[in-house]
Parts: sequence; C-alpha cells; structure tokens
Amino acid sequence: MTNPPLASISKITLRAASTALTLVVLFLFGVITTQSAQARTFAVLYDFTGTDGAIPEAGLVRDTAGNLYGTTEVGGAGNYGTVFELTPTAGGAWTEKVLHTFNLNGKDGAYPATSLIFDAAGNLYGTTVGGGKYYDGTVFELTPKAGGSWTEKVYSFSGKDGESPWGAGLIVDAAGNLYGTTFYGGSGTCNNDGFGGCGTVFELTTKAGGGWAEKVLYSFRDNGKDGNYPYASLIFDAAGNLYGTTVAGGKYYDGTVFELTPKAGGAWTEKLLHTFKGSDGYSPYASLIFDASGNLYGTTSGDGSGTCNSDGCGTVFELIPKAGGGYTENVLHSFNGSDGSSPYASLIFDASGNLYGTTLSGGGFTSRCTYGCGTVFELTPKAGGGWTEKVLLSFNDNNGAFPVASLMFDASGSLYGTTSGGSGTCNVGFIGCGKVFKLTP
Repeated sequence: MTNPPLASISKITLRAASTALTLVVLFLFGVITTQSAQARTFAVLYDFTGTDGAIPEAGLVRDTAGNLYGTTEVGGAGNYGTVFELTPTAGGAWTEKVLHTFNLNGKDGAYPATSLIFDAAGNLYGTTVGGGKYYDGTVFELTPKAGGSWTEKVYSFSGKDGESPWGAGLIVDAAGNLYGTTFYGGSGTCNNDGFGGCGTVFELTTKAGGGWAEKVLYSFRDNGKDGNYPYASLIFDAAGNLYGTTVAGGKYYDGTVFELTPKAGGAWTEKLLHTFKGSDGYSPYASLIFDASGNLYGTTSGDGSGTCNSDGCGTVFELIPKAGGGYTENVLHSFNGSDGSSPYASLIFDASGNLYGTTLSGGGFTSRCTYGCGTVFELTPKAGGGWTEKVLLSFNDNNGAFPVASLMFDASGSLYGTTSGGSGTCNVGFIGCGKVFKLTP
C-alpha cells in the first residue's frame, strides 16, 4: 500500500454535495460473513430524512440536561450539512432540532464531519471540511441566543494555514484555546498532489475585541520520515504535550503516531512515536486515548493479520512507553471481517478497563451492505495478558449501516452512537440518511 485512501480526493469533490467519507472507503475492505449475537438492548433514537440532515459521521456530545448534539456531513436546506440537537421526551422518544444549516455562501462552512465540543459558557465548536472565505474549511462557533436560536461565527482556512479539517474534532486547553488538525495545507508539499501541503496542527486563540488568531504549530512534510495527512483530533497529556495520528507518511507510508512538545519561545517539536508498516496496521484515522498508566490506544483502518479482499481488516493497537524513551507497539486485535472491518472510530474505556469501538463494515452480509454494515465491539483484557473481542452489535441496514464515529457512554452505562447510513431512501443518493442509536446494558 503506497497511498492514503483519501489522498486522491480533489478539492472540487470537497466542495460538491454528498462528500461523505463513507462513500470513499466503503468498498476498501470487507468479507461476507454471518451475524453475531447482540448483547445489549438496541434502539434507534432518530432516523434522518435528508432535509433535517444526512450522513452523520461524527460522534455525539451531551449537555447537563441529557440532550444530544452532533453534525451531519450533508443534508439540510442547502445539502451542505447541519448541526442538530436531540431532546428526550416523555415516553422515551427523541425530538430533533436543527440548530444550524450550512449554505456554502463564501462565509459559512460546508460539510461538517467532526464531533462538537462545548465550552464552559455553553457555546458549541466544530469544523467543516469545506466552505469559508477561501473554500478551504472552517472552525465554527455556535452561541445560544434567547429564544432558542444560535449565532454562528467562523474562522476560514486559506491553505497555508491549513486546509480541510476533515475528521478532526477540536480540543480546548485550560485557557480556552482551541487545537486541531487539517488533512491538507501547510508549508509542506506532498507528492505534488496539487493540494498544497501534507496537513497541519493548529491553535486558535481569541483576540481582544472578538475573532480568532490562528497559529500553525506544525506543518507535516513528505520526506519519508514525517507523517502525512492528519485526519483525527488531538489529545493532551498532563504536561501539555499533544498526541495524534497521520493516515499516511512515515518510513513505509502506512501512517504514524506523533507527539508535539512545546518549546520555550512558542515553537513545538515533533517526534514520531510509531510508524506503521502494514502487518501491525495501516492508515490510522482515529484519535488516540490514554489509560491511567500512560499507554496509548488507537485503531488502524486496514492491514493487521486478518484478511479482507487480500488486504487486512484493521487493528486495535496499544503503544507502551519504554524506559529510556520510545514506545513498544502491541496489536491487541486484528479484525477478520466476521467481527468487523475497517475501524475508523476512536476507542473509549469503561470503568473496568474494557475498550469499545465501531467498525465501518464487516459483521454480516445484507443485500444492501455487500461487505457488511459494520459493528459495535468490546475488547476485554484477559488475566495473564491478551484481549478478548466480543461483537455487541452487527448492523444490518434496517438498524443502521456504516458507523464512522466513536461511541459515548451515559451514567447508566448505555452506549450512544451514529451510523452514516441505514435503511430507507435519502435525497443525497446514499443507503439511508443515517441514524442515532443507543445500546442499553
């Protein structure tokens, strides 16, 4: 494998309607398999219709009242995506409200594909792949107003400062500064692909009087040593260092895990913690998580020891810091198709140390999901080492299809997530418009 799956997508595609990641990657990996038993009670909380949003590829966030918030990559009045809220009602139903519809008017964003975050004041922040003043993507803020409406403000990327923050949600530090990645853009050049850069890590700080000031903390380079195309969001450690993944780059061009360390004077130093080489994983699209011991966990969308159409089906991996520096990689699980294929989502832990995630495909064959509709899985550590995988849910089109986003727990241990497709028809020409679901223990 020599090229990242998304590297051939043009900027024109980003600006067109229906630019879902799912449409690009659906047929990259998969096998025909049988269903696995469901271990939890499943419920569809909401089924999108297109006019209210379509193809939710991002995870959900919850406010203190129990309302859920998310984005759809397309759909809405202009078919450029929406921000939505789901409110629980008496009797167990949920009511959807579209908080914002993107319209690609040169000022607004287009195609939000990332999870939202709240600040302490209740404002919502997110990113869009396209739109903005230069059509290179945006960071947006939604502020609630009296009466229930929301006001949007945007920061527009211009290429050199980043381009197309694709799957990268934002994170915030204690001072309220925002951090994220862009898939393209920056000062590096990648294979003369015409995108004008290998991607960036950026910081946005508020300016006196309003607005945002952006600083590029790092521009990735195509030199056979650095990572290329950061897709996922970042995480902080307790010392203020940033960690993330790149879809491609590194010695084998199969993706990397990197760390950025702040230096005196405001600069940042990058260090590659791991370079993938196919057998241990390929193209990590997901962000990382820490455990209490400082070990890093993540997923790769391809390769590993399983086989899906001559390629690997993806992995779950762990990076363990070594005494004296460096990390040791441990592949916790290689998917084989029947238990899932192509995990694009980040992992989450429960209180017992079990890991949960989703796979885009695999898990079972249906007439509308040639390579399987995707799964929800659990990984449980075994005494003496190793992990046991259990498929909690195999999607079958009727209950959803093609989950791209990570899951979320509530206080009772129920899991919430989204699927980018599933059942019905959709005005964006896809297998259904997507769903929000809940798995109750």
